[in-house]
Amino acid sequence: MNVIQCYAPTNDYKEDAKDQLYHRPQSIIEKCPTKDLTILMGDLNAKVGMDNTGYEDIMGRHGLGERNKNGERFVNLCAFNKLVICGTILSHKRIHKTTLTSPDHTMQNQIDHICIN
Repeated sequence: MNVIQCYAPTNDYKEDAKDQLYHRPQSIIEKCPTKDLTILMGDLNAKVGMDNTGYEDIMGRHGLGERNKNGERFVNLCAFNKLVICGTILSHKRIHKTTLTSPDHTMQNQIDHICIN
């Protein structure tokens, strides 16, 4: 079993730094034997949203909101490595999907994820 824990900077961070950061888990995943169970998880600051068009094999339609640029990077990483974004597969109450709530409770996001091959 391979467990990869990672953190990605927020969507406002420099594009080249975010690109580099998403290459790091890719290089680690490539070293994992394909027969092994691989889990990728962490605070990825990635909103994957509800639209799974083109990504039906790796995510369901039960994410929150709209996909952002970090979300696009993340779903592409998952698709390339056949990692399923677990929190999008089954329907849950919004309160159980939210991984970040603003201090004034006006914004709720799903930016932390667990993926499995």
